[in-house]
Amino acid sequence: MGVTVDVHQVYKYPFEQVVSSFLRKYPNPMDKNVISVKTVEEKRDVSTGIIYRKRIAVCQNVVPEILRKALSILVILCWKEVSILKIPDIQLEEESWLNPQERSMAIQSHCLTWTQYASMKEESVFRESLENPNWTEFIQRGRISITGAGFFNCILETFASTFLKQGAQKGIRIMEMLLKEQCGAPLAE
Repeated sequence: MGVTVDVHQVYKYPFEQVVSSFLRKYPNPMDKNVISVKTVEEKRDVSTGIIYRKRIAVCQNVVPEILRKALSILVILCWKEVSILKIPDIQLEEESWLNPQERSMAIQSHCLTWTQYASMKEESVFRESLENPNWTEFIQRGRISITGAGFFNCILETFASTFLKQGAQKGIRIMEMLLKEQCGAPLAE
């Protein structure tokens, strides 16, 4: 089955400032779930000018303890390994392609943890706004699907959907705060 979360936001700041803030967004005291973000690869294509980055984020396991216990019992009854449910941290991989000439950045991310139980993928784009070239449009689509937990799949997907929506809104608030701190008030129309 799976759940999808769509986000659309216009930042009233130029593209370069928004991308710069995005790349420095985490870790941040406003979101204690993101423990670290490390760039593991970065290269520029000399013919196109596109900058490719691969980053690994380490996040706290946000699955509530009660769901972990319920899933552990279910998995034990089904004779499966449960140690993966008890891990404290989750790893995410993010790849991005920054095209400074076109003023756009495409981002794809997915979960590296729990791949046998869950699939989490996000696709995002930052681009110059069609409304105003000094603004930046952000579009994101996230999808998560849970397998192997029987009737708990729906419960976990509902939790994941709520968590993804709240996380996206928190990410937007953090970006707005960082942009205001680093660049001042948003640009007027």
